[in-house]
Amino acid sequence: MKRVLLMGDPHCGHLAGLTSPEFQSHPEDETLSKFAAIQAESWAWYFETVQSLRPFALVVLNGDAVDGKGPKSGGTEQLTTDRTRQIAMARRVVEATECGNVLMTFGTGYHTGDDEDWEMVLARELDAKIGSHEWAEVNGVVFDLKHHIGSSSIPHGRATAIARDRLWNLLWVERDEQPKAQVYVRSHVHYFQYVGGPDWLAMTLPALQAAGTKYGGRRMSGTVDYGFVTFDVQDDGGYSWQPHLARIESQRARAFTV
Repeated sequence: MKRVLLMGDPHCGHLAGLTSPEFQSHPEDETLSKFAAIQAESWAWYFETVQSLRPFALVVLNGDAVDGKGPKSGGTEQLTTDRTRQIAMARRVVEATECGNVLMTFGTGYHTGDDEDWEMVLARELDAKIGSHEWAEVNGVVFDLKHHIGSSSIPHGRATAIARDRLWNLLWVERDEQPKAQVYVRSHVHYFQYVGGPDWLAMTLPALQAAGTKYGGRRMSGTVDYGFVTFDVQDDGGYSWQPHLARIESQRARAFTV
């Protein structure tokens, strides 16, 4: 049996991004106290959960490893705008898995570089393979991996885009230009959703960035899911899978009381 860890969207460098202890905000700073609590709680859950699930045969980091400079909000949401420091943060996220086989996909240009690919630096430091669209074969099971996927403003439409990507794969397979996949994995939308049939499964991964962005808070209505997914792939190609989802209490909204 080989265990695969699928994760995405840690957005290292954002105040609500996944942040190891040496980079976390100081809780005594009143303006950052809530984010300091989110950082501490989310890292503790991530680290403890990953440690309990090791060893992994493969770790997939499915994009948006770093958050970038945050130009649309003037960097006011950033724990740090220094991309080299953000890369160091993201490296800690992967190193916590203690897995030597790492496969990465490129995230959104706004976060990871429109005219440069900062995730390439991380991939080199981790000796990982990285690409825009990747496939991984584990005991005969092919995973189709890409960061970006369309989102939906209606709850019952969230599975549509990933089901569509499965059909596109079948058309590429007819042209003999892609491997035929059994599992389709996307990220980007920060919600966990899955759909499938007798011989296929498609999902959008939960994020490893907690709720707390200005864009999400001011523009969006949908729910956010926090966590990652593991697959156990048997020697004969059979597999089971499990989402690992956390409820980050520090991010809970509370009513203003009078």
